[in-house]
Amino acid sequence: MRSRYSAYVLNNVDYLFKSWSQLTRPTKTSLQQDQPNQWLGLEIIRTERGSASDVEGVVEFIARYRVGMGESQLHEVSRFIREKGHWVYLDGNY
Repeated sequence: MRSRYSAYVLNNVDYLFKSWSQLTRPTKTSLQQDQPNQWLGLEIIRTERGSASDVEGVVEFIARYRVGMGESQLHEVSRFIREKGHWVYLDGNY
């Protein structure tokens, strides 16, 4: 989760694409931001599963950001799965 947040901060579309499950992955073009947000911080609320022996895990987080003159936040419960031995983002509920 933290690495994906960092990729959003850096607008690293390649990393976001690679770290997204092949089952739900959007196109690279749709991941590109015309006006990148100014990310202000990430708070991990809770995690479930996700140890070395698990094949899926959950991360609840709040990511704060600024768009234009206003500040907002994304509060999501994300699901991650293992694909080819690597954790990847599957989907999330807001």
